[in-house]
Amino acid sequence: MTSFILAIDQGTTSSRAILFDREGQVVAVAQQEFTQHYPHDGWIEHDPEDIWDTVVATCREVLKKAKITAEEVAGVGITNQRETTIVWDRITGKPVYNAIVWQDRRTSALCEKLRDEGHNQSVQAKTGLLIDPYFSATKLAWILDNVEGTRARADKGELLFGTVDSFLIWRLTGGRHHVTDATNASRTALFNIHEQCWDDDLLSLFDIPASLLPEVKDSSDDFGTTEARWLGAELPIAGVAGDQQAALVGQACFQPGMGKSTYGTGCFMIVNTGETPSLSRNRLLTTIGYRLNGKPTYAMEGSIFVAGATVQWLRDGLNLFADASETEALARQTRSGHSVYLVPAFTGLGAPHWDPKARGAIFGLTRDTGIAEIVAAGLQAVCYQTRDLQHCMNDDMEAPPGNLRVDGGMVKNNWVMQFLADMLNVQVDRPTILETTALGAAYLAGLRLGWYQTLDEIEQLWRCETSFTPSMEETTREQLYQGWLDAVSRVRT
Repeated sequence: MTSFILAIDQGTTSSRAILFDREGQVVAVAQQEFTQHYPHDGWIEHDPEDIWDTVVATCREVLKKAKITAEEVAGVGITNQRETTIVWDRITGKPVYNAIVWQDRRTSALCEKLRDEGHNQSVQAKTGLLIDPYFSATKLAWILDNVEGTRARADKGELLFGTVDSFLIWRLTGGRHHVTDATNASRTALFNIHEQCWDDDLLSLFDIPASLLPEVKDSSDDFGTTEARWLGAELPIAGVAGDQQAALVGQACFQPGMGKSTYGTGCFMIVNTGETPSLSRNRLLTTIGYRLNGKPTYAMEGSIFVAGATVQWLRDGLNLFADASETEALARQTRSGHSVYLVPAFTGLGAPHWDPKARGAIFGLTRDTGIAEIVAAGLQAVCYQTRDLQHCMNDDMEAPPGNLRVDGGMVKNNWVMQFLADMLNVQVDRPTILETTALGAAYLAGLRLGWYQTLDEIEQLWRCETSFTPSMEETTREQLYQGWLDAVSRVRT
């Protein structure tokens, strides 16, 4: 009897494989980090072979850890860093260039040109997105125009494009399936979220040959079968979603108005808006939350480029501590009203500013500022940025979320979660299972495989571990937040 689902969680800094049982409980986890490449200021790349190698290695390792064989696995779910762009040879599978990561800013000038030409409104109307280097379209155009011979090969139909999920599926199935799901397609700026198809006008605008593009499927669907040589058995790939949408599913946010915020490398707040897409008045994104049985459920999203990456920078760049687990004790050493603000605009600012040229800075240093204050400021920056998103969502939505479900590595820090609740002035709920991104991919696969018949069954599996309720005085909250807004204004271009 097959008792497990294997979730592949391919992230920005590492690849992970997690085995789940039918109750959504974690059975075993394997993880491997891989190298980040920074060829120029604002450029971030991954070697697609590193992505592939770490995915295969962690999948094999997690089976070994759990002491099971692939025959005991019912199927595979995949969740992935979104927008990251890969182009490869449709015969050999060899990438023509490194993966251009979602954080990469190299196409800022092209995006500015397209905005100046007046295309932003039409792109937003079709895709729910803004013209920004964040999304896949301009990254793909850059590869075609800057890697020698690539555009000619693309025009001849020799190449394929995909986000990371597509690349992994193509490799796992031995090149038999060039597919993606609707959530990942909705992050390319090439997919019409209303018509649910690749858009000819957008392909023309970004000069992208249609032959490059994968077939778009539901988030719970038949994505092909893995070749036995990779894991020891042929396994159906039955669920796929971009990481933030997968977390929305993993947090069981299935009713309109329910929202979650994930604190990983970046921070992403998504609120379920139901069957009807609504465009933001505050430069937030309209996206597909998930698509089941051909029917999309839409969501509104705010994207913060740097969250956990701030902690990584404080650790590796400034050497302020040896392990992220030390940050809570350091933050507790600071007084509540300290004057230090850290704006982590290392790759520009995301929502609601969308300023790719902004750069990071630390403000408010005094003679008694020490490591603890700088670390606390880095942690608080994540909460302030979430408040930025909350303000926009409250203005955009008739019924904004009354509480927020959180996940990701940073939410283990109780000090951060309490400050988040204080800054948002809402209850923050931390679930018992923090691996919600991978869990969402497993749930989507489980729906396809018959483990679950309805979303209601999945919703019943969600459990809250800890709730954090606001305790900060309103005057203190607003004084701190106004200091943050002042700091952000100083790094804007």
